[in-house]
Amino acid sequence: MRIGLLLQRFGWPPGAAGPALARVGRDAEQAGLSSIWVNDHFRQIPMFGDPGEPFLEAYTALSFLAAATERIGLGTMTTAVTHRHPALLLKMLTSLDALSGGRVWLGLGPPWHEEEHRAFGLPLGPWSERFERLEDTLALTRQVLSGSTEPFEGKHYRLPEPWFAPSFVRPPPVLVGGAHERRVLRLVARYGDACGLHEDGNPAVVGLKLRMLRDCCAELGRPFEEITVTTYGTARLSATGEPGTSTVAEAARRYGELAALGVHLSIVDTGETAGPETVGLLGELAAAVAPP
Repeated sequence: MRIGLLLQRFGWPPGAAGPALARVGRDAEQAGLSSIWVNDHFRQIPMFGDPGEPFLEAYTALSFLAAATERIGLGTMTTAVTHRHPALLLKMLTSLDALSGGRVWLGLGPPWHEEEHRAFGLPLGPWSERFERLEDTLALTRQVLSGSTEPFEGKHYRLPEPWFAPSFVRPPPVLVGGAHERRVLRLVARYGDACGLHEDGNPAVVGLKLRMLRDCCAELGRPFEEITVTTYGTARLSATGEPGTSTVAEAARRYGELAALGVHLSIVDTGETAGPETVGLLGELAAAVAPP
């Protein structure tokens, strides 16, 4: 199993964000983490903090990290399809792919944060429309990644000339995740290279979701083995196992259970603004659960 770092918090002092984020990227790369992920929202979401706290725009942060690092993967967890028109999103993706040398992932999901959409004046329809827009974006992405420049006609988006240059250094893996997982998993089976499953410290629930995904793949004639299985959740680590935290050895047992279920990549939120000690402990976890 590989370990990625999810950045949820950006609580650095004013003016310190650039050097601090660059150091996180370099430290994560040196620690052996496979990837860095940014939660794609326009302000902090309620379950993680106050909406007024500092929060970086996802693709700006990833572009900055691309310049500060050399090897580590970069992705969003996950981009709500109503945050940007899919043509703009794909143009950003091709640019980030070129600038990073082919290290980008595309994480996509249905929009859910209604208060955020209201605050920023973003369109948000009923759930049926949200999934239609997600499927449009996924279908367009698959067409663009195939190299086709044929006109695209979706239910909500129409692109007469979907031509994007530069071409991809590496076609970005498309990760599909988000709420209403029964519907999301069918889209993973149809369009995705990877699934994003919320694990919340409960391997049994992950096993159930993987059985659902296997069933979806069987219905569509898609080999389940083609899909990279990823999970995301929180692991508060400390060197000594202080109250409310886990030691690396304790966390390794938890992630070992996920690996035994067939999880390839766990994307971990450390529960705090990432710093050298936190990233170092996550690197120890990565080494402990790495394949032999």
